Amino acid sequence: MLIDLTEVIKNENGKLDICEDFHMPEISFMGEEFEFSKPFKAVGCITNNSKALELAIEVSGKAKVHCARCAAPLEVTIQFPVKETLMREDETNPEDDEIILYKGKEIELDDIIVSNFLVNVPVKYLCREDCKGLCPHCGTNLNEHTCNCDKDVLDPRWEKLAEIMKNMTDTK
Repeated sequence: MLIDLTEVIKNENGKLDICEDFHMPEISFMGEEFEFSKPFKAVGCITNNSKALELAIEVSGKAKVHCARCAAPLEVTIQFPVKETLMREDETNPEDDEIILYKGKEIELDDIIVSNFLVNVPVKYLCREDCKGLCPHCGTNLNEHTCNCDKDVLDPRWEKLAEIMKNMTDTK
């Protein structure tokens, strides 16, 4: 999303309203595949405070994800703020990490929006708060069916520890 900053740069205390559709790329992050069938909406403004430009927008849309427990497909609403300080490359110290630099009189907001998305997105999604997940032995979705697997089967990686603990309780 390329934004022309000409008017807001010219006018001290100037303001540029933004109301644009943003096509979010498919994103794979922390084991989750985010798919976006419709564009997100970016609404807000860029203001000139005489020292820098301030970007303040609210981005919202829907994403297709999967439940972290049972892997059921979900469509979730995602909404997050984007607040950044913008300065031209030739007007600032390039080592200041809190400032986003732009060249000329335009700025591309795509990377700014995607990086703010990654910072604001939840780590996991659940189809419902009490999701029972999948059986670790047979893979049955426990929200839909029950299975006959032995729930007390110990993970083989913990067998030695269980043996040690059993011996400790037997010797007391």
